[in-house]
Amino acid sequence: MSSLAEPASPLLADTANPHPAPLGQALPPAADAAVLFARAQALLPQVAEGAAARESARALPYALVRQIAEAGLLTFRIPQAYGGPGGSIHDVVRFLVDLAAVDSNIAQALRPNYGFIESLLAGNDEAARQLWFGRLLAGHILGNGGLERGGAHGSTAARILRDGDHYRVNGTKYYSTGALYADWITSLALDADGKETAFFVPRGRAGVALVDDFDTAGQRLTASGTTRFTDTQVLAGEVRSGHFSREKRNPVTPLYQLILAAVEAGIARNALADAVHFAQKHARPIRHSSAQASVDDPYVREAVGQIAAQAYAAEATVLRAASALDAAWAEQLSEEALTRASVEIAQAQHFAVAAALQASELAFDVGGASATDRRHNLDRHWRNARTVANHNPRQWKAAAAGAWHLKGEPPPTTGAF
Repeated sequence: MSSLAEPASPLLADTANPHPAPLGQALPPAADAAVLFARAQALLPQVAEGAAARESARALPYALVRQIAEAGLLTFRIPQAYGGPGGSIHDVVRFLVDLAAVDSNIAQALRPNYGFIESLLAGNDEAARQLWFGRLLAGHILGNGGLERGGAHGSTAARILRDGDHYRVNGTKYYSTGALYADWITSLALDADGKETAFFVPRGRAGVALVDDFDTAGQRLTASGTTRFTDTQVLAGEVRSGHFSREKRNPVTPLYQLILAAVEAGIARNALADAVHFAQKHARPIRHSSAQASVDDPYVREAVGQIAAQAYAAEATVLRAASALDAAWAEQLSEEALTRASVEIAQAQHFAVAAALQASELAFDVGGASATDRRHNLDRHWRNARTVANHNPRQWKAAAAGAWHLKGEPPPTTGAF
C-alpha cells in the first residue's frame, strides 16, 4: 500500500483564486464500497435539503461539494492497494444516480474526478497514480478546463510551450465542468508540434482565471464557466504522460458518457419525488374529478405511475451499461469489449435522455396551474434534463447503435462514445 502523504503542494503558495471551501480533514479511506454507500446515505439528505432553492437563487454549493469529496465519495474506483475501496464502475454509477436524484448539478460537476481516476487506472504512470490517488483520498477535487468556443467542435487552440525547464500555457476554455469547486484544473493544449498535451495546475496558480459565467437554461450550478490561462506556468511534473489519443478507443470516454446518462436517470427519479410530494401536499382534484384528494384521482395516479416507470427503467438501463464497462475491464480492455460497452452506453444514454425528459414533463400532470408556480421550481427537472441532453446529441447515439447492429460498424473513437 502506498503512503497517502501529500508532497509539498503548490496549493500552499498560489492564491489567485482562493477556494470558498478550502480543504479540511477527510474521513479515513474506505475499506470497500459498502462503507462509501453508508456515508452517502448519511450525507445525501443534506444535499437534498434546499436543492430546489439553490437552483432558483443560483447559489453554488461549495461546502456540500467539499463534504462529498472529504467523505471519500470520489474514490470508489481507487484500488485497495492504494488505500481505496476498490469499487466497480457499477458502484460509481449507482452512487451518481443517487446523487443526481437529489442534485443533478453536483453529480455532473464531479464528473471529471471519475474520468481522471479511470485514466490513471488505464494508463501506466505509476508515479501519477501514487500522487493523485493520495490527493483524492485526502479530499482534493478536480475540475476540467474543457472545450473551447470557436473553430470546429472539439478542436483545441490553447498552446503550451516550453519555458526553460517548465512550460507556459495560454488559452481560453469554456464548459469547465466543476472548475469553480475544484482544487486542481485539468486541461489540454497544443504543444510546439501541434500535439494535444494534457496538464494540470492548482486553481490558485498565477495566470489562472476561473470565471463564473455559465449561463444556460439548466444545470446552472455545475460551475462550468470559463477558464482562462494567461502565461500560466505549468511545471514539468504537471504535464501528464500517457494521455489517451482520440484515435484509440479507451475506457475513459465511454465512462464520461455513462455519467451523463446516470445524471439523466437521477433527474427522472428526482422528478418522481417532486411529483409525489406535490400530489400529496399541494395538488387539488380538478372540479369534475370523482376523487376527494388528488392522490385518489386515477389520472394523477397514472401520471405518477408513468414517471415511476420511466425513472425505474432509466436507472436499470444505465446500471446494465455500467456492467458492460466493468466487463470490458474484466476482458483487459480488449477492443471488442470496449466497442460493445460503447454501444451499450450509447443506447443507455439515448434512452435515459428520453426518460428524463418525459418524466420531467409528466410531473406537471399531477397538478393544475399551481404546479407551474415558480416557488415549486418543477421546471428545473426538464431544464436540467434538456441541458444534459444537449451535451452530446442523442441522434448520434441512436445512429451509432444502429450502424453497429446493422453492419457491425463500431462507434467513432473521436466523438463522444
